[in-house]
Amino acid sequence: MTGVTLTSAGLDPRRRRILFRCWHRGIREMDLVFGQFAETEIATLSEAELDEFETIMAEEDNDLVRWIMGTWPVPERFQTPMFARLAAYKPDFDKPLRTPE
Repeated sequence: MTGVTLTSAGLDPRRRRILFRCWHRGIREMDLVFGQFAETEIATLSEAELDEFETIMAEEDNDLVRWIMGTWPVPERFQTPMFARLAAYKPDFDKPLRTPE
């Protein structure tokens, strides 16, 4: 089961691929953070923002959890507006998850 609620039908191939990757991170907490962030933001991100988002996504989930939760300091290379936006995003962990139709 995934939490995908956004249809990818209207998205270009790159955005569809990113949306899929966001919901298939490996650690469920990161699926929820990245997946819900992507569903909210993916359609409006610029190409430069997509580049940076993909760079962030390439990091290890265990490190990302610690940076986003604030238990480890964020590395200087990620002290950017995009990372701050992602880290500040508060997903709805109580949101019912459904399988896309």
